[in-house]
Order: sequence, then structure tokens, then C-alpha cells
Amino acid sequence: MSPTTILERIRSLFTPDASEHLDSIENAFVEGTLKQPVRPMSDQELARAIREFRSAPVSDWTLAKLSGRFVETSRPRED
Repeated sequence: MSPTTILERIRSLFTPDASEHLDSIENAFVEGTLKQPVRPMSDQELARAIREFRSAPVSDWTLAKLSGRFVETSRPRED
């Protein structure tokens, strides 16, 4: 999967006002100024990053969006 495709999928998870930041990341991939790291993360670094991510508080916007998705999926489909 190309970096641009990955960013498009990530973009769908954010509010519209985050698009400027994501656009700059996409442009860096396209221009070749953003490269993959020289070495991959170690297991310890990955574990630390996951712990930090999981300890971050969940925003009200995120909870509202997830709640909306659950309501949508719990409704019966009209075929």
C-alpha cells in the first residue's frame, strides 16, 4: 500500500481542520523529503510508544464519533 493511500485512510479518522498537517506529510512523501527510518523500532520502543498512546486521554469528539458509529451499526438495514 502506498504512503498516500495510508494517509487517505488516516485522514478519514481526523477532523477536517487536521487536513493541513496531513497534507504536509503527504507532500513530504511525494517530494521524497520524508523517508522511512534507517532502522525499525525495537520491541521496547514500540511497547513504550503503545503505552504512551494508550495512556493519552480520549477526546470528547472521538467518543462522540465512535458512539455515532455504534448507533449506525445497531440500526436495522432497510433493504
